[in-house]
Amino acid sequence: MSGADISPERFRAALARWASGVTVVTADAPGGPVGITAASFSSLSLDPPLILLCIDRGAYSHDGLVGAPGFAVHVLSREQEDLSVRFSRPGNEKFSHGDWSPGAFGAPILPLGVARLACAHHVALDGGDHTILVGRVTGAEVGDASPLVYWDRGYRSIA
Repeated sequence: MSGADISPERFRAALARWASGVTVVTADAPGGPVGITAASFSSLSLDPPLILLCIDRGAYSHDGLVGAPGFAVHVLSREQEDLSVRFSRPGNEKFSHGDWSPGAFGAPILPLGVARLACAHHVALDGGDHTILVGRVTGAEVGDASPLVYWDRGYRSIA
């Protein structure tokens, strides 16, 4: 491996080999509820309890998520692939289904899969073409379902 710049195509191909869980992040914004599917999610700190998300600056829901006082993170189960697909699309029609209710900070709460986190906005940081949104976890629920996994540009499940 050399120290030369890598092409965007090669970088994407390499990152596609990283298996990750799938989350949907929701918030209450001035124009109504917003939400996205996010695979760029990670724990950050236990004390205080912090998580981070990386949100594309060009995403339809970017400003609403980054500007909200808090948000919800839904760790999806393998039975919730439809939610991941729905929230990967731009626009707010994803909330036209009646499968959500308002939660902490007014963030839409979706059905429980693997886990749900309520987060207060902690800080937003520059991350190139993404914003790194850090949330302080204020509540958590845990389910017993198997996780939905994204690997090599496709959904997978753990047997």
